Amino acid sequence: MALVFVAGCSATSLALTAVGIATDTSITWEITKHLYAKYTEGDPVPCFRMNTVEKALTPRCGAFEKGSLRPKDIRQNELQGCPVTIAARDPVLWPVLPELLDKGAQPETCAVPPLVALAASHPCPDFKAASPESLRAIVWLADADVRSVRHDVVRMLSCPKARDVGLDRVLTAWLDAGAFQRDSIGFGVLGALHPGYLQSAFARRLEAQGHTAQASLGAFEGRQPAGFEAALRAANQEALQWWLDRLPQLANRVPPTQGTQLPWSPLARVLQPGFLAEPSRQQEILAFLLARGADPWKPVPGGVHNSVIQYAQFLGSPHVSLLEAPPEAQAVPSAGLMAQAAEGAPVNDVGVHQKH
Repeated sequence: MALVFVAGCSATSLALTAVGIATDTSITWEITKHLYAKYTEGDPVPCFRMNTVEKALTPRCGAFEKGSLRPKDIRQNELQGCPVTIAARDPVLWPVLPELLDKGAQPETCAVPPLVALAASHPCPDFKAASPESLRAIVWLADADVRSVRHDVVRMLSCPKARDVGLDRVLTAWLDAGAFQRDSIGFGVLGALHPGYLQSAFARRLEAQGHTAQASLGAFEGRQPAGFEAALRAANQEALQWWLDRLPQLANRVPPTQGTQLPWSPLARVLQPGFLAEPSRQQEILAFLLARGADPWKPVPGGVHNSVIQYAQFLGSPHVSLLEAPPEAQAVPSAGLMAQAAEGAPVNDVGVHQKH
């Protein structure tokens, strides 16, 4: 009867009422718990009912207390997923990761590899905010779980925030251990690298061992875009030049990485609203591509538009005149090229530095 009277109260109030009733000899504690469970069915599980691992991996239950995990709770819990994967994929939960591993959690038992889950949800986490213990745990996962050698994880470990704390050393360790064998890796490592890492000594070592840009145009398993697309989206001219030096045809046509996709035109992709990470650089990148052989009169793959210019007109782009201009009038040197020219580096008549 008391539960009926408080039916309009919140779950928290009801819980307190139930505890109060439980002290009365007129109703047993077990009956009260049963009625409470029925009333709150579907609500989040209260923190006091969780075991140590469940509570540690539930941010609403408060900050994690070091030393609080019981090894048996790692093996027996009601979490929707593997504890190590849950802890690794969310930077908020990284403080739990070292103790999970110290007390016997095995990443190999996780259906989704922990670092793969992290890279899928956070392409470039703020590793600087992690404790040294958490960073060591991440490195340990990379070394212990061979399933971590994936396209998205390579992209994550070569991103600027990973390089800032030295996590790119994991890639070097993988290379030294033979983890990037060309006949078995399953993806193009050069295409998996962050665009800002293509000029690194690591990338040069990959090329010296026979890895190619061409091989990085194939299919791969992952959520992050392929290498050339990532460079284009970021408007990274150095990375784009790296790709075009090796595969000049990419200026006009990029092959699909999945069987259900169509080839695509870089000029048309840049024209799409929202494609570039910095939309204000649209004109700059269009000019960059035009100066390197992109032809705006070529059809856009898919058969809807007879040319990139027609597609630009359809979009109402303000850059139609740039696309229609004769080649010698299209080149707009980037700020970087202009700075290098001021220093005396030779620049040709379309704003492109000549190779020595």
